[in-house]
Amino acid sequence: MKLKILVGTMTSTADYVAQAIQMDCADLASEIEVLLMDDLDISVFDADKAEDALYLICSSTYGSGDVPDNARALYDSLGSQPQFLGHVRYGVIALGDRTYMQTFCFGGKKFDERLQDLGARRIGEVWCHDASSGTMPETEGTGWCREWLAQAVQAMDAPAATV
Repeated sequence: MKLKILVGTMTSTADYVAQAIQMDCADLASEIEVLLMDDLDISVFDADKAEDALYLICSSTYGSGDVPDNARALYDSLGSQPQFLGHVRYGVIALGDRTYMQTFCFGGKKFDERLQDLGARRIGEVWCHDASSGTMPETEGTGWCREWLAQAVQAMDAPAATV
């Protein structure tokens, strides 16, 4: 199984989380590829690219609950070039700050909503990290990802109706 981590970030925190996962979880996937969302569009989810792949959206939240600037083109393409993504299996790491309760982790949550609208199947729950918690997102994120990958392997082996 290949893991493709798509990173939306303004201050590189989401990229640090993705790189930590790439290093820490290498024993759980045949290949882990970290892709910054810069210049990506919905074609990153094309069936020929998604074969035996699991996607992990790792996105911070910016401004008033927006996706980061480098993720805008990908996010917008999911709405402007919609296509059925039933072959896509994914998870979400959403980074935010709970002091902004109204928009906490909306960057990742917006990707989740849009992907589900297009028929993609999320595995597990969206994992949210609170920057004001005092914990390191890299450490917490790799711990969550190890558990999530084990769950994902089971889900990918199960028939679609049970996911």
